[in-house]
Amino acid sequence: MRRPLILVVDDEPDLVELVRHHLVREHCLVETAGDGETALAKAWARIPDLIILDLMLPGIDGLEVCRRLRAEPKTECVPIIMLTAKAEEADAVIGLAQGADDYIRKPFGVRELVARVAARLRAAEARRADAGKKVVQAGALTIDTVRHEVTLQGAPVTLTMTEFRLLHHLVAGAGRAFSRNQLLDAAIAPDAIVIDRNVDVHIATLRKKLGDFGRNIETIRGLGYKFKELPAGTG
Repeated sequence: MRRPLILVVDDEPDLVELVRHHLVREHCLVETAGDGETALAKAWARIPDLIILDLMLPGIDGLEVCRRLRAEPKTECVPIIMLTAKAEEADAVIGLAQGADDYIRKPFGVRELVARVAARLRAAEARRADAGKKVVQAGALTIDTVRHEVTLQGAPVTLTMTEFRLLHHLVAGAGRAFSRNQLLDAAIAPDAIVIDRNVDVHIATLRKKLGDFGRNIETIRGLGYKFKELPAGTG
């Protein structure tokens, strides 16, 4: 069985060693970095399966590291869990908007962090299974997972990574109702802060970007959402 590679980025050596120790016990391979520049170099030299990224780093801070990772095609889909002090929570929310998958406040329990890592790895594996369908079509909407492009009636639709994942999961499972937690597992982050609200905000943004076509994302009262089944060329 392949051991997942985790990149731990933090400038506190004791914390890094503690996290490394527990991840190795869970049969993970671990790389470490104490600053943003080293983190980027290591992430691009050997693509990790997940990155644990401190918000406050010497030199390039965590937000900028996250932005650069998401701008680089080979690391744009790597799950990122941000570490943040309570006073930096607003910046962590900005990190989510820039493409981080989740964040956890310091001080944290190592068991909680390891559980979140495991959940993110499972979610990433589920997304890779979905991505086996390289091109998904629903009516006039086409989602190309190889080119990472969405078009509606031939016109491009610009989406964030989370919006892309969420839309792809809904369309790939068209006609199936998904709970908010299921959508988090597949597209955003299990155990994310303000879980329901995160999903609802992303759905609202998706509907707006899709215009009239967005009505095909249907709300299932008390549960979550589903995408209406459509024949090709309609919608």
